[in-house]
Amino acid sequence: MTRLPVPLSPIPPNPIVGFGDNVPRYTSYPTAPHFHPGVDAVIVQGWMNALEGDDEISLYLHIPYCDRLCWFCACHTKQTRHYAPVAAFLRSLHKEIETVGRIVTGRGRVRAVHFGGGSPTMLKPADILMLGKALREQFDLPPDASISVEIDPNDMDDGRLDAFATIGMTRASLGVQDFDPKVQKAINREQSFALTKSIVDAVRARGVVSVNLDLLYGLPHQTCESVAATVAQALTLTPDRLALFGYAHVPWFKKHQTMIDEAWLPDSVARLEQSRHAAQLIVDAGYEALGLDHFAKPQDALAVAARAGKIRRNFQGYTEDQCETLIGLGPSSISRFRQGHAQNIVATGEYQNAVDSGQLAIARGIEFSLDDLARGWVIERLMCNFAFSAIELIERFGAVGQTLLCEASRLAMGGAGQLLRLDGENFVVPEESRPLIRTVAAKFDRYLSNGAGRHSLAV
Repeated sequence: MTRLPVPLSPIPPNPIVGFGDNVPRYTSYPTAPHFHPGVDAVIVQGWMNALEGDDEISLYLHIPYCDRLCWFCACHTKQTRHYAPVAAFLRSLHKEIETVGRIVTGRGRVRAVHFGGGSPTMLKPADILMLGKALREQFDLPPDASISVEIDPNDMDDGRLDAFATIGMTRASLGVQDFDPKVQKAINREQSFALTKSIVDAVRARGVVSVNLDLLYGLPHQTCESVAATVAQALTLTPDRLALFGYAHVPWFKKHQTMIDEAWLPDSVARLEQSRHAAQLIVDAGYEALGLDHFAKPQDALAVAARAGKIRRNFQGYTEDQCETLIGLGPSSISRFRQGHAQNIVATGEYQNAVDSGQLAIARGIEFSLDDLARGWVIERLMCNFAFSAIELIERFGAVGQTLLCEASRLAMGGAGQLLRLDGENFVVPEESRPLIRTVAAKFDRYLSNGAGRHSLAV
């Protein structure tokens, strides 16, 4: 199905319901709060053993340390001013790479690697090179595999840049958030535009073909004008991609977010205005809007995939990665197999104990039912295309798809018709409702009503 563009129409005078909803981000379905310990290391090893020789695999390496704690962050990470805990963790990560590599040897080729965190860029150059070597020794990792790295510009120096270039980095994703010093101070993330520019220039000088900048709206002290100023500065760096995320204020989940005074935060309507104004500026600069919050130059691989109807959504957000299998390495990382999701132990010490003994570090997961697969497909198509095909739904999932088709029809015909409409064979989210796509997706979430988990604002 051809991707539908993201129009940026004016905010309606009477905003539709859902601005203040707290719903999942839907980087997976079922979502992580519904994982359970019934999926353990034995089951996941069986899923790995079921991989076939021509399967394509993505790897995600989670580095759970930062040398400073940004108060806005909701990632699983911890601050350390000493490298000894990082070095000890890396020894365990190498052990996990060895264990997983031994299980999947001959059962697939790795097409993509993503280094995330935490801050993978706080690793020492020698350790970066050792990780790259280990991955190529333990997995079938061809020279043309994509390797993306999340970068904190404050960590970077020539040694680290050279090391990531040596192991084959093809995409650099730089955290920016906001360039306003007042906002930066309020979130404990001070980072000058000059520093950011220097790192963008440095990765490009080393042959990196794609540079992504991550921006946030909804942060303390932000206004439409201040967000627009940050966007304008970011655009002067001509990134290949931009991500415009809404700040997720979840202090019940991440206690350090209590350092942010909630009185400084914009309300839901202000957040929507910030996001739409910033998005319009990015589109006016020639970028294509993709899904809820991503933008790319027309020639970028993500935009090309979107035009071909092949954009996907996984734990790293929107991606052109078509691999059906994603294996997470490191504490808290999440894997996806044909059979289900699995998550590693979150606590770094417990993770290390498990992998050091030669075990998989699986803490919990969920096995897919046919209903899960069908609902997951609908949610992913909505999040990526703002639409899904009724015909394709039935062709893929048969009677289960028919049940979902009835749910979609009721949604389109009922009072929530503002959220979903039938247009020919496609169910389509109307233009004015697309900022609320997470709320629309939640209508197809069978697990959400059981109350497990708390979530961030929909906009």
